[in-house]
Amino acid sequence: MDIYFLWTASAALILIGLAGTVLPVLPGTLLVWGGVLLGAWIDDFTRVSVGTVVFISVLALFAWALDFVAGLLGAKRAGASKQALIGAAIGTVVGLFMGLVGVLFMPLVGATVGEYWAQKSQHRAAKVGLATWLGLMVGMLAKVVLSFVMVGIFLVALWV
Repeated sequence: MDIYFLWTASAALILIGLAGTVLPVLPGTLLVWGGVLLGAWIDDFTRVSVGTVVFISVLALFAWALDFVAGLLGAKRAGASKQALIGAAIGTVVGLFMGLVGVLFMPLVGATVGEYWAQKSQHRAAKVGLATWLGLMVGMLAKVVLSFVMVGIFLVALWV
């Protein structure tokens, strides 16, 4: 297979993966990791060693886990009900069809509506919705940062 095609595919996976770190419809961290793995494989793990790929894999797993856990921790800290968590999940799915604004804010709306449905308190619903949303945003930010760190380590290993 043509080496230029493989390097282009590696770069495309990484770039699409970086976009996917903020667009939940794409498995961003997985795509970045796949691009890194492909790039290391193309060079027969000469410049980007197996050890470097393993370290990047650990970062990818951490970013993936953190993305899920951060929202739950924000919700749990505010004492969210099961309905709030379900609402946040539904809001996330609905937000996918509404563009970036929907992706960013529909989990907040979903968690708030779910908590209001469970507790019938506007104040509590707003508090839980905001805490859940903040947790999700912290998780997304951490995922973005870790994805750029993964790419940085890959590029340093490739070029140094």
